[in-house]
Amino acid sequence: MLTTLAMLMSLSAAGAPVVAQARGGDVDVELVLAVDTSRSMDYEEVRIQREGYVEALKHKEFIDAVRTGLIGRIAISYFEWAGDVVPDSVMDWQVIETEQDAIDFANKLEARPINTQRRTSISAAIAQGATMIVANSYRGTRQVIDVSGDGPNNSGNPVVPARDKAMEAGIIINGLAIMLRPSGAPGGLDKYYADCVVGGPGSFVLPVHKIEDFAVAVRRKLVMEISSRTPPATVQKVAGNQPTSDCLVGEKQWQDLFDR
Repeated sequence: MLTTLAMLMSLSAAGAPVVAQARGGDVDVELVLAVDTSRSMDYEEVRIQREGYVEALKHKEFIDAVRTGLIGRIAISYFEWAGDVVPDSVMDWQVIETEQDAIDFANKLEARPINTQRRTSISAAIAQGATMIVANSYRGTRQVIDVSGDGPNNSGNPVVPARDKAMEAGIIINGLAIMLRPSGAPGGLDKYYADCVVGGPGSFVLPVHKIEDFAVAVRRKLVMEISSRTPPATVQKVAGNQPTSDCLVGEKQWQDLFDR
């Protein structure tokens, strides 16, 4: 376990916050919400995204999914990221067992200031989420990082090694591909996420094409992750073969800006 933790931490950017605590216990899932707040989205879009998470966490469908689990409780945490993990955005692990637990967590999220930053480092988000999972004291039947983003990795370490290290630790990575505008990823951002970002048993990518659909998409994704439901046919599942996308497309696009 210590070796795995060390490897994951080595993939994190220097100074990235890691939350660990003495509390723990058995839970159905250890779930990290890793939310993109890069400046490729405008402030209004980021605000609606935040409201989507708050609404989803308070929704009856989410709470019912928690209650009907084998154990009936989950551990959840949250942070925002762009070119790195956003300072002071990490919300400590909290057990969700009752409706009030979910409301309390959602209210804490709603009260936090909204900040945006430059660049997109999915690798930093995965490394941060994986380190938080490995370092906590919960015992989940599943460990999941829920990554939302609107573009390919273009900063920090390449995304595939971070993804692979997390999978080696037994962590599932699911993706919410925010496709409000072209991302530059050939075949679409959902395909890039499927080939380069997500992984693990039952992992999937859920695309969002309209910002007004965000709350429903987040709720669907959370319910699937908590209940371990099979994704519907409209959700892109992960193939077991080699990636067909260029997993360094974001880095190449960024370099092109400097070469012109």
